Amino acid sequence: MFRQFFETQLAHALSWGAAAGYGVYIALGAIRGFTLIPSTTLVLAAMAFFPPTPLFAATIVGIMLSSSSIYFFSSALRLDARLARRHPEKVARLTDLINRYEFPIIIGWSFFPLVPTDLICYVCGVMRVRFWRFLLGVTIGEGAICAVYIYGGDQLLRWAGIR
Repeated sequence: MFRQFFETQLAHALSWGAAAGYGVYIALGAIRGFTLIPSTTLVLAAMAFFPPTPLFAATIVGIMLSSSSIYFFSSALRLDARLARRHPEKVARLTDLINRYEFPIIIGWSFFPLVPTDLICYVCGVMRVRFWRFLLGVTIGEGAICAVYIYGGDQLLRWAGIR
């Protein structure tokens, strides 16, 4: 359902030109984090419309905007108090791990496809992890996994004769 929505929006934007298509893609990437839709959904939908290198660059820009927004709005979301009441031991363990291994945790969490990167963005915002260090970690982790999806998917489409 979400993928079909993204594909429809991108196809419509591309009818206006490539710049409009990239603009819509980046805008969707920037707001995607607040909807808790994985970036993978948007990347897979866009692979049919954009060449891999510009798609990768636009994806990174969208991820950086989305991650920054969640980081800066984390105090307004106020989920941390509720989580601390419901799961105090898990919150304490995660806080301890991030305090000790901040950068590798952010990179690993952002790279691992089965956990939402938006959650680590929120946690880093609540904990006030240094912004540029946080953003670099998310960019490295998400950039690596998105590169695998985009360039691997492009090779798969070429192999299948679709591209």
